Amino acid sequence: MSNLLFDPIKTQSRVTDSVIVGFSGGKDSIVTLDLCVKYFKRVVPFFMYLVPELEFQERTLKWYENKYNIEIIRIPHFECSNFLKYGSFTMADWNVDIVGINDTYEYLRQQTGIEWIAAGERCADSIVRNAMIKKSGSIDYKRGRFYPLAYWKKNEILQYIKQKKLYLSPEQRKIGFSFRSLAGSELSVIKSLYPDDYKKILKVYPFSEAGVKRFEEYGK
Repeated sequence: MSNLLFDPIKTQSRVTDSVIVGFSGGKDSIVTLDLCVKYFKRVVPFFMYLVPELEFQERTLKWYENKYNIEIIRIPHFECSNFLKYGSFTMADWNVDIVGINDTYEYLRQQTGIEWIAAGERCADSIVRNAMIKKSGSIDYKRGRFYPLAYWKKNEILQYIKQKKLYLSPEQRKIGFSFRSLAGSELSVIKSLYPDDYKKILKVYPFSEAGVKRFEEYGK
């Protein structure tokens, strides 16, 4: 693994000694958090949930809280406001206020007093992210964002996780990324691995079961 991969976070650590870290439990966020703990004095991770206190997600969060002796802030994912207001997967509630990603970041900055936010975006993720990072560099001064993994490839992420013996959850290995949507393909995996958590999800988003049945019957 090339030492050049660590140049971005070394540079970022000279900008500030404190950072907020977006942590999904996915492989990119796992490496991002591990690097930030090594290079910053104060690290405050946050986790955005679609349904609170799912046991399989809490297992991952607690593993990393214990490893680094830190607390991970749990907050609703900003997309939840759209789901609830407009009736995606549940009955619509027009009294719900829409929350955006910038609202979430502003809340976290106010709660922690930290300006900079580190996230696991990589150039190799997509054309869009490649263009975004090429424009700003690994330090986005305008948005107050760090991209420690800007130039990492997937195999380097997995190699790092293996070398450092970091926890990669079963659903990660099965679907290739952290549970992040109510798509039938993802929920079907949760249903098979964590049936009790699947029931919790259906209590909040009962209509999402239709997507699971469609996926299990037709594969899409």
